[in-house]
Amino acid sequence: MPELPEVEIFKRHLDATSLGRRIDEAVVNDRRIIGTAAPGELAAQLKGARLTASRRYGKYLLIDLGKSGWLVLHFGMNGSLQYYGNGAEEPPYDRLRLDFTGDGHLAYVNPRRIGSVELVPDADAFVAREGLGPDALDPGFGADDFAHALQATKRDVKSALMDQGLVAGIGNLYSDEILFQAQLHPKTPTDALDRAALRRLFTKMRSVLEIAVREGAGSEQMLERLPRGFLLPQRKKGGRCPRCGGAIATLKSGGRTGYFCPHCQPAPR
Repeated sequence: MPELPEVEIFKRHLDATSLGRRIDEAVVNDRRIIGTAAPGELAAQLKGARLTASRRYGKYLLIDLGKSGWLVLHFGMNGSLQYYGNGAEEPPYDRLRLDFTGDGHLAYVNPRRIGSVELVPDADAFVAREGLGPDALDPGFGADDFAHALQATKRDVKSALMDQGLVAGIGNLYSDEILFQAQLHPKTPTDALDRAALRRLFTKMRSVLEIAVREGAGSEQMLERLPRGFLLPQRKKGGRCPRCGGAIATLKSGGRTGYFCPHCQPAPR
């Protein structure tokens, strides 16, 4: 599932290819991704709008369309954005396509249809409506804020990291890497973390997400570019710990399969 780093890459792709462009036509190819909105109505609202700015919040990408409002994209399990010029082949599984005046198209691609597209009047109101916590890379979200958020809930630390109402942007994949770097077992209760552990976890959260963005999150090359001590390349059946060489183990958390090293991330007592 695209998490904060992947959506940040999508934002940068959008900024580089599509900001300032005017929508000549919007084509809804699958009404299931737009909820209760009527395809014709959404297309009419998008037609003529200009992409003036973009904003990423957690796993959401929000596009400012001026008077038309904000187009909110959630990428579900394997969604993405793809820009292509006139004459190029339309990508498969594009559920929404924005045709720009003159040349170029921006496609919201989603093979499994687990995602959503919505037009809302205001970005901040949308964030509040969804009950999202602070963005994990928000400069105004500090270590003390992070500690307060986690200690307010008595849950295992992996579930807390993935709770979008506590911290927005982290899912199953990056929570595993963050906990590995912080040397914390996924089932460690949040109320058992002392101040030093919480600060270490916050620092590793920031560094893991920033490194993933820097190395091209979502690309085939990212795993090869990651530092040698990262878990992600070994996050698979038969994987070995990059730190101690031991076998990587799995567990279930919130219905998802997590990966960790039993030696480097010992179970809480």
